Amino acid sequence: MKVLVTGGSGFVGAALCAELLGAGHSVVVLDDGSRGRADRLAGLTGDLELVMGDVRSPADVRRAVDGCEVVWHLAYINGTRYFYERPDEVLDVGLRGALATVEAALAAGVRRYVLASTSEVYQEPARVPTDETETLRVPDVRNPRYSYGGGKIASELITLHLGGHRGLETVIFRPHNFYGPDMGHEHVIPEVVRRIVEMSDGLTRRTVDLPIQGDGTETRSFCYIEDGARGAFLAGEHGANGEIFHVGTERELPIRQLVELIGVALGVSITVRPGAPRPGGTSRRCPDISKLRGLGFEPKVELEEGLERTARWYAGHYLTAGVPG
Repeated sequence: MKVLVTGGSGFVGAALCAELLGAGHSVVVLDDGSRGRADRLAGLTGDLELVMGDVRSPADVRRAVDGCEVVWHLAYINGTRYFYERPDEVLDVGLRGALATVEAALAAGVRRYVLASTSEVYQEPARVPTDETETLRVPDVRNPRYSYGGGKIASELITLHLGGHRGLETVIFRPHNFYGPDMGHEHVIPEVVRRIVEMSDGLTRRTVDLPIQGDGTETRSFCYIEDGARGAFLAGEHGANGEIFHVGTERELPIRQLVELIGVALGVSITVRPGAPRPGGTSRRCPDISKLRGLGFEPKVELEEGLERTARWYAGHYLTAGVPG
């Protein structure tokens, strides 16, 4: 069938397109190129069309969705730095994008609408590992960080109670820390690699004292992009109408250990120096993926393997092209 993927030339979007094409679908990608890149799609084989346009524009979305049976809505502004620095744009793209895509899907007679949400909707979960019934939270509307999680909560409401109530089949998946080469520069793993490259004089020094935000006991679980895209595909393709799925791994580790593992991948011994945490950070995050396992999902890439691939890719980039400003 023919499907639309908004934000399809982004990090997650391109990996999802590969899954959809591999399943024999025709894929239309709607992207404005602000964060995605067409070259991420260049190596994919199958029936793929790239439509340049703004997900906030009803006309652009209607043009792209014509003839599609399913809409996968991924377009959003991600990256923790942007939540603090550009909360207006995060909300603008998030809210207007969700409304435009749901309304276009309804007008075009689309059968199913799949939303990419986020683990950030929980902020500080009451239970870890966390299942999909956990309460969603915006702890402080004055903190710009919650522009991202709050926008995703609103997008979930739009998906289920605007699109779903008016006849769309709806599925939501909540990614938990997808990572891999070429994921962007605004996330914890590439930021740590960049600082290690800088502080080790281009990996020539073998020991580094590395300041971090927080004391390093904060935990996350990380999911390699190939596993994440496959999990998202299973949720959106086979999940029941109205359901919500976590996509990730159940290996929870402290950020201090993550930094040390990145150092091991780069051949640098890291001594972590704790610092002040950013306001609104989460102390623990790890999903329960039992529900997605019911659709046949199981992560395949071990963290050490995925980190080595990712850290070496970014180190090579920074050593060759320089560190981004």
